[in-house]
Amino acid sequence: MIVSIEQGDITEIKADALVNAANNELWMGLGVAGALKRKGGKEIETEAMSKGPIKPGEAIETTAGKLEAKYVIHAAGMRSDGFITKETLKNSVLNSLKIAEKLELSSIAFPAIGTGVAGFPEKDCAKIMAEVILNFKSNCIEEVKIVLYSEETYKKFLQIFGKEKIEV
Repeated sequence: MIVSIEQGDITEIKADALVNAANNELWMGLGVAGALKRKGGKEIETEAMSKGPIKPGEAIETTAGKLEAKYVIHAAGMRSDGFITKETLKNSVLNSLKIAEKLELSSIAFPAIGTGVAGFPEKDCAKIMAEVILNFKSNCIEEVKIVLYSEETYKKFLQIFGKEKIEV
């Protein structure tokens, strides 16, 4: 499995699944969720909300609408009030990977979950995501992309991961 750290817009990424930094109610307002909904269509949010609410730390998949992906995986790292913990962040990343595995996907793209609206520290997020992703054993996922919108966030993740591409 190749893990890559990229700077860019997750809505422009080609992957089997794009991960939404979701709240447990699964409505899509600001940040990554809002961007995915604007570009992919309201049907993503409609389907997500029909499957919720879910517990913080859980994840569900929906259609990707007009996005260049097969699915959007909604990783509920936070509650709808923005509360997030290390444990819910960790579980939301792990459960997203488990869904990708269940769906037999070869690629998945993550944002920096919880660092926007929820305000989770970026370096702590990078450490948690590195721990979960680099230790995940997959039979089908060939590529995990971590797509970071700002250059500042990209640099913090690069510090934690050590390089742009890692083979695990």
